[in-house]
Amino acid sequence: MSAQMWAAQAEHFKDRFQVVLIDPPGHGDSEALQRTFTFEECARCIEQILDALNITRAHFVGNSWGGMIGGTFVALHPDRVGAAVLMNCTGSAAGLRQKIEYAVLVRLVRTLGGIPPWLSFLPLRAFAGPTTEHERPEVILAIREAVARVNGRSVHWAIRSVVPKRPSQIDLFRTIRTPVLVLAGAEDRTFPVEETRAMAAAIPGAEFRVVTGVAHLAGLECPRIVDEIIDDFLSRAQLPAG
Repeated sequence: MSAQMWAAQAEHFKDRFQVVLIDPPGHGDSEALQRTFTFEECARCIEQILDALNITRAHFVGNSWGGMIGGTFVALHPDRVGAAVLMNCTGSAAGLRQKIEYAVLVRLVRTLGGIPPWLSFLPLRAFAGPTTEHERPEVILAIREAVARVNGRSVHWAIRSVVPKRPSQIDLFRTIRTPVLVLAGAEDRTFPVEETRAMAAAIPGAEFRVVTGVAHLAGLECPRIVDEIIDDFLSRAQLPAG
């Protein structure tokens, strides 16, 4: 998913904050991937973006691997982050079943040069839950359109980076001292609630919330509720001076 998934949040916060949306590697207007990447490399990219925009410190909001990258960035660059909201993500390495499932998907994507419509049920199952499937046709359409636009070779590298090569970040996350809110989707099939809860438990002082009726794309599936949760968290977080 590209940064377009954050359109509702950008609209909600734009009058109070400078909002910067970042297309993840290989998606949207970011360059296509030619190899696997690490979360540390992505954290360096965020640092470079902040430097280019002359932003000393920012709040960070990320979803899925964006949340994992956010956790990495917060841990490695605490002076650059006021508070962080990490949604639908994990601090754990991929389990055997997930590695096998995504290895098959990677092979199919590379062979077919993308994700054809007849295979779209796989990302739909990973991204959406029963509530969105039955009550939010506009979200299902947005997912289908995003899947149809992906660069097959590029997404192959992205999946390899985020699933089979994903390291455990639990020890790194234990070093975080920045205010952090971790959100889980009650219907998330990719990172179930207990996995995301374990990530939150590793972050000292982190708040943890479960959003009902959403799966892996909370901000897209239920933007009003997510916006309210972020607003509430930022109003209460003890932010560093400066």
